[in-house]
Amino acid sequence: MSRALPQVEADPSLPSRVTVYEVGPRDGLQNESAVVPAADKAEFVRRLAAAGLGTVETTSFVDPRWVPQLADAEEVLGLLGDDGLGPRRPVLVPNVRGLDRALAAGVGAVAIFGSATETFARKNLNRTVEESVAMFAPVVERARAEGLWVRAYVSMCFGDPWEGPVPVAQVVDVCRRLMDLGCDQLSLGDTIGVGTVGHVHRLLDALGAGGIGPERVGVHFHDTYGQALANTLAALRDGVTVVDASAGGLGGCPYAKSATGNLATEDLVWTLDGAGVETGIDLDALVETSAWMAGRLGRPSPSRVVRALTGG
Repeated sequence: MSRALPQVEADPSLPSRVTVYEVGPRDGLQNESAVVPAADKAEFVRRLAAAGLGTVETTSFVDPRWVPQLADAEEVLGLLGDDGLGPRRPVLVPNVRGLDRALAAGVGAVAIFGSATETFARKNLNRTVEESVAMFAPVVERARAEGLWVRAYVSMCFGDPWEGPVPVAQVVDVCRRLMDLGCDQLSLGDTIGVGTVGHVHRLLDALGAGGIGPERVGVHFHDTYGQALANTLAALRDGVTVVDASAGGLGGCPYAKSATGNLATEDLVWTLDGAGVETGIDLDALVETSAWMAGRLGRPSPSRVVRALTGG
């Protein structure tokens, strides 16, 4: 592929290197109405890894009745073999049963997923926030005992469709409770995409004051209102160096119907390339991969960069 390169103008306010935590195979595909064949999912992971994505979240061990699109987790990991294992191939687990399945598959990293608000905790986990933390405690304890790397997602950190604005102190409290279980990394989720730059700064400041520094934080922004990239840059300027993104902008939120999904990995990489920030990602190969998956899904990619570079 021949493409125009962004003119590189180094931005000293940004980190010199950023780790992109790729969520397309899990968070992206789980929101698809059609079920993608396991062989295509495995090929998607392989292509992403070949494009330089070091960390790729491969699948989910949530009850298939709740996420039928990822009911083939064992099959996908079986097809991937060693390419789907290790500390840089995390999988999502909701409870001890999910962890049992993940351990049987030989994974090296897991992620749990909590909520900063009571309403979403009940809707997503059928538990209160307190009950969900209690549910996750044995999961994290056993995962750590087995030598696994553990991530904690927290949803609704910037706003909730039922409760409205979420107090920063409330978000910090939930984050601290999950990290105190022994998690290695925290991912802050703007699940409905309502976050703004000032809000990002304030939350990261509050987390730092609460003992969770930016070196332990990743950010996960949805682009409902077109703010995902701006919010990501704000977080990077506050010292965060891990950014969740989804190849081709796959994914969405059922509670924000206008959401265009996760921050597109290509859009993020184009911006970071132009700012002189290292990611280790080959944008050409990434665009080709996202165009390939868009073809499998039968629709154009939402990513602006993919569309610009492929004419699609």
